[in-house]
Amino acid sequence: MAILSKIRQRSFILIVVIALALFAFVLGDLINSGSFSTNSRFAGIVDGENVMAQDFQYRVALAEQQGMTNAQASNGVWEQEVKRIVFGNQYEKLGLKLSADQLINVMKENPNLSSNPQFLNAAGKFDEAKFQEFVKTMLTSQNSDQKKQWLAFEDEAEKNFLEQSYNTMIKAGIFSTKSEGKQLYEEENAKVDFEFVSLPYSTINDDEVKVSDDEIIAYMKENKKKFKSEKSADLELVLIENTPSKADETEMKKNLDIILSGGVMNYDTIPSFKNATDVAAYVNKNSDIKYDSTYINKKDLPLEYQEQLFNLTTGEIFGPYVDNGYQKVSKMMAKKANTSAKASHILVAFKDAMRADPSITRTKEEAKILADNLLNQAKANPGSFATLAIANTDDPGSKQNGGEYDNIAPDQMVKPFNDYIFNNPIGSIGVVETEFGYHVIKVSDKYNSVQLATVAQKVQPSEETSDANYAKATKFEIDAAKDFEKAAKEMGYNVTPANGIKSSDEYLPVGGAQRGIVLWAYNKDTDVNDVKRFEVSNGHIIAKLKAVNDTGLMSVELAKSQVEPILKNKKKAEKIKAKMTGKTLEEVSKSSKASIITSTGSTMNNGLITNVGPEPKVVGKAFALAPGKTSDLIEGNTGVFIIKSKTVTKAPAIPNYTNYTTQAQMQTKGASTGRVLSALKEKAEIEDLRVQ
Repeated sequence: MAILSKIRQRSFILIVVIALALFAFVLGDLINSGSFSTNSRFAGIVDGENVMAQDFQYRVALAEQQGMTNAQASNGVWEQEVKRIVFGNQYEKLGLKLSADQLINVMKENPNLSSNPQFLNAAGKFDEAKFQEFVKTMLTSQNSDQKKQWLAFEDEAEKNFLEQSYNTMIKAGIFSTKSEGKQLYEEENAKVDFEFVSLPYSTINDDEVKVSDDEIIAYMKENKKKFKSEKSADLELVLIENTPSKADETEMKKNLDIILSGGVMNYDTIPSFKNATDVAAYVNKNSDIKYDSTYINKKDLPLEYQEQLFNLTTGEIFGPYVDNGYQKVSKMMAKKANTSAKASHILVAFKDAMRADPSITRTKEEAKILADNLLNQAKANPGSFATLAIANTDDPGSKQNGGEYDNIAPDQMVKPFNDYIFNNPIGSIGVVETEFGYHVIKVSDKYNSVQLATVAQKVQPSEETSDANYAKATKFEIDAAKDFEKAAKEMGYNVTPANGIKSSDEYLPVGGAQRGIVLWAYNKDTDVNDVKRFEVSNGHIIAKLKAVNDTGLMSVELAKSQVEPILKNKKKAEKIKAKMTGKTLEEVSKSSKASIITSTGSTMNNGLITNVGPEPKVVGKAFALAPGKTSDLIEGNTGVFIIKSKTVTKAPAIPNYTNYTTQAQMQTKGASTGRVLSALKEKAEIEDLRVQ
C-alpha cells in the first residue's frame, strides 16, 4: 500500500519510470522464451565497442512492450546502438560534452517536465530546487531498476542534445557560393531546342537478347556501391494450409441448423436462436465470439450482407452466412436512429481563442465577418465546401480532409458544434461559436445503427482433417529432402521463392512474420539444401535453404529485376545502332525509318524531352553541341538517339542570385544529417552478432 501511495503522489514521468521498472520482473521469461537469439555475450561490436547482449535484450523487450514485433524491436535497438557509438566517437574527438548543470537545463526544456505540477512553484514557474530534489530521490532510490530507468532517461536527453549540437555544427560549416547559386539558376532557366531521331529499345523483342547470371554478377562487381549487401539467404517455401474439409463444413452446418431450429448439440438440448429468452447467455454458450451489445452502423456491417442484416425486423434471424473465417447466424435485437454523424467544418479562430495558433492576429469581430462570408460562399455552392476548408480552416486536424470528420458520436464535440450537427437535417450549413472560434458547419450524413446478436463458429478443420494435413506435410518434408521441386510438383504444391532474406528480417512471402524460419536459415548447424517443416498458424511451411550469399553483393535473383533490363538495353542498343546508319539526321531517319522530331524548351535541371520523358544524357549533349552540329549515336534511357542542335537560349541575367544560393545551401544542409550518419556507418567496423 505504501508503494501505491507513492505512485499516486508521483508525476506522470515517475509512473512511467516505475512501470518500466516493474516490467523487468518478466524480462527473464521473455529472453528465455527465444524472443532473442544469440550464443554470445555480445549482441555486436561497433568500432571496437561491445554491445552487451544482456542490456541489448532488455531494451528489445521494452520495445516489444510498445507493440513492436521481436524483429522490429531488435532491428530498431540495433540501429540506435550503432548510431550511439559512431556519433559518440565523434563527440569524443571533438571534446563535445554536457555538464551536469547543462543537463539540468536541457531537461528543463522537456515539456513533460517543465509543465509538470510536481516541479512548479506557487507562481506556476519551474522550480529547479524541486526538480533537483526529485533527481536526487531517483538516484538514491533503493529500487535499482527505478534508478536504472532514470539514468536511461538522462542518457537519452544527453544523447539527443549532443546529436543536435553535432548536426548544428555540421550544418554551420555548410555554405553555397554565389557561383553555385548562379549555376542552379542557369540549370533551371537555360533552354535548348534540338531535332532528334530515336529508335526505342522496345523495337527489339526481349527474346532477341539474352542476359546470363555471369553478366549480371560482372555488372554488379563493376558497380559495387549500388549493389552492396550484407549476408543473405535464399529460401524455397511450400505452404500446406490446414483447411477444413467438405465433411468439416457439412458438420458445422449441422450445428448451425440446430441453432436455427433447436435440437441436441454437444449432448445438450437447446432452443432455437429465435426462441432464446436470454440471448446474451445463449450466444456466449454457443458462439466462438462472445456477445457484443454495441450498436453498429450499416457501413460497418459485412459488405456482402449489409442490406439483409440492416433491414432485419426486431427478432428476425439471418443466416447462416460466412464472414471473416466464421459461419454466422445473426438476430436483430434493436435499432437506433442518429447514433453518429458525418460533418465538415471550417474553423475561423481569433486571437486568444482556445488553442489558437500564436500567428493568428485577427480579432473576434474580424473572425465573425470572415465566418459569415465563408458561410455565404458555402451556401451558394455547397460542393465547394472542401475547397473552402482546405484554403481557410484553422483546424490542422481536418484541413487535409476538406474539414471532414466522420463517425462523430453524440457529445464527442463541444456542445454548440454537437447540437448543430445532431439537431439539423443532412445538408444544413450554418455557423456556431465555441471557445475555439467560429465554425462554419456542413452536416453531410447521419447514421442509424443496429444491435445484432450473432452466433459465430470458427470455420476450422476437425481433428481428423488436421491429422491428415499433418501427415501430408510430414510426407512432403521427407520427399522434399531428396528433391524439393519434384516433390512439390508430384503433390501439387506451389513453391514460393524467398530471396535475399537477411538475418534481421522477419516477414516471408508466405506465412507473414516467420522469424523462426529466418533464425533456422542462419543457424550454424543449417546447411545449404537442408529442409525443415515449421508449424504456423494456418498450417505448415516446409522450407529449403537454397543458397547463402556472403559475397558482399546483392544476390543474382534480387538484382536481376534491376540489372537485367539495363544489360538487355545495352545489347538492344547495338542492334539498333546497326539500323541507324548515316552521318546526318536525314540519313539516319531514312535508314531507320524513324521521323525527325523537334524538341523545344528542355532544361538541364529536369532533362525532359516532350512526349519522351527524362533523358538527361541526351539533353546534356544538346547543351554541349554548337548550333547546327550533329551528335554521334547516344544510348539514352528509352532508346538510341541522334540529335542536331538548333539553339541554346541562355538564362537571362538577374540582379543577384541570393535566392538560388540559399536554395542550394538549404538542399545541402537538409541532406547533411542523413549523409553524415551514412558516412560514419560506412567507415565504422560493424559486426552484428545477434544471430549466431
